[in-house]
Amino acid sequence: MTKIALLVLADGSVYEGYAFGAETDTIGEAVFNTSMAGYQEMLTDPSYAGQILMPTYPLIGNYGTNNEDDESRRIQVKGFVVREECDQPSHYLNNKTIHEYLAEGGVPGIWGVDTRAITRRLRSAGVMMGMITSTKTPAQALEAIKNTPDYGEIDFVSEVTAEKPYEWQNGNPELPYHVVALDCGLKYNILRLLAKHGCHSTVVPCTTSAEDILDLKPDGILLSPGPGDPALLDYIVVEVRKLIGKKPVMGICLGNQLIARAFGGKCFKLKFGHRGGNHPVRELATGRIHITAQNHGYAVDPDSIGSELEVTHINLNDGTVEGLRHKELPVFSIQYHSEASPGPLDNVYLFEKFVGMMEGNKK
Repeated sequence: MTKIALLVLADGSVYEGYAFGAETDTIGEAVFNTSMAGYQEMLTDPSYAGQILMPTYPLIGNYGTNNEDDESRRIQVKGFVVREECDQPSHYLNNKTIHEYLAEGGVPGIWGVDTRAITRRLRSAGVMMGMITSTKTPAQALEAIKNTPDYGEIDFVSEVTAEKPYEWQNGNPELPYHVVALDCGLKYNILRLLAKHGCHSTVVPCTTSAEDILDLKPDGILLSPGPGDPALLDYIVVEVRKLIGKKPVMGICLGNQLIARAFGGKCFKLKFGHRGGNHPVRELATGRIHITAQNHGYAVDPDSIGSELEVTHINLNDGTVEGLRHKELPVFSIQYHSEASPGPLDNVYLFEKFVGMMEGNKK
């Protein structure tokens, strides 16, 4: 018999559905993603740490899960909310249903709720804390939410970063360029694409000092995406400042915000964030429009970045900053995900740009 579950949001709204995945309760910030595919990549994206994720696409699990689409070493979301869970997937790579995949990862889900109504509430009221429960009443769930630290108060980067340095498994020490990736919530597809562009990668924890990074003799340094409020990451910003000007630097998503903060910039929380594979971004130098994959809840304040940086890309939906570059040094960053996964591959060319910077610096 299917077990009843509730999604309770901090504003008191309650949505009744059915439990699947792990048999446990969970609390996190409720967010939505507009991608039509790629749920396994979403679930394992470290930028979703601390969050209850809800795809807006109604059918989830129809192609199952496999051993090739993970973007990190585990499921990172706190909970999963879907309109319809498919328990009979069809795909030649499938080896687990979405229910089995979540259950093995210890992550609960709820299905059978009106995800359109929840999306509209989060768009109008903003993202908020929520709870998936099959054991508590709505009143008890609300009380539990009130007694839980808010999403913006927790340093999730320290929870998702690598425990120790490692070489990327698909890397090849014979490749011409060596990149050190500072893991603030790294997705594996970044490392896959770096390897395709001739880069051997060493991944280091977010607490690694600038001196230790430079001792690895990198040709370039990549600041990875990651979860949470960048205002909590001054211990990383201090080291980023020391790296600027030493080697070419590329920042992605949270990496964009870290570079902004290294030059005195500030960030602010977006009402409901940018999460999906269909966000239009304009490159200011060329006027070209890119359709991008995004997953962030904070944005850089363009009035705070000072005179050394300039804005290179803007979001066409709300005008927020989507890219920065240093006017003189080999430093650039983007707020969206050039590695996609899930999402369009329009922006893989940025890895070519990074390689070009490393080649120019070598010469």
